[in-house]
Amino acid sequence: MTDIADRYRRLAATLTDRIESVPADRWESPSPCEGWTTRDVVAHLVDWHRDVAKLGGLTLPDGPPPADDPVAAWTHTRDAMQDLLDDPERANTPYEGMFGPTTVAATADQFLGFDLVVHGWDIARGAGLDDTIPAEDVADLLPMVEKLGDNLRRPGVCGPEVPVPDDADDQTKLLGLLGRRR
Repeated sequence: MTDIADRYRRLAATLTDRIESVPADRWESPSPCEGWTTRDVVAHLVDWHRDVAKLGGLTLPDGPPPADDPVAAWTHTRDAMQDLLDDPERANTPYEGMFGPTTVAATADQFLGFDLVVHGWDIARGAGLDDTIPAEDVADLLPMVEKLGDNLRRPGVCGPEVPVPDDADDQTKLLGLLGRRR
């Protein structure tokens, strides 16, 4: 459990740095997620965190809405999820997942971990910030994304793959597989 909680803490810290760096005039800027602003990406992350807790019949306490204060909404949600993951009893809450029995912690690790990295890039890109993904995170995600293949192309997940040169760096390859242009 500690590994999942610690990994979440690390990934959430990177995302928090990005969210806290968004200039006030960039919250309504388009993100790489079609039809979403930078603020909308934060709202999605807040909603998805709540949805992951609900899978196990748990709830995260209500916080500020992203429409009013995206930074406060994110930090509140991050802290609530971290509190959940730091509590083995709640984190290990079982439920019947899409692929069989699982736990809230396992889902948070796999799906929220993916979103923290990818949507962190989306937020940075939309806000005009440095959008470099830490090499460790690229190395963790690239094999998983390659394995998912066309499962990423379902509606609302990722767009069509963007071709990249064979000699592209791993971040560019990852983004191309996710339907994003560098």
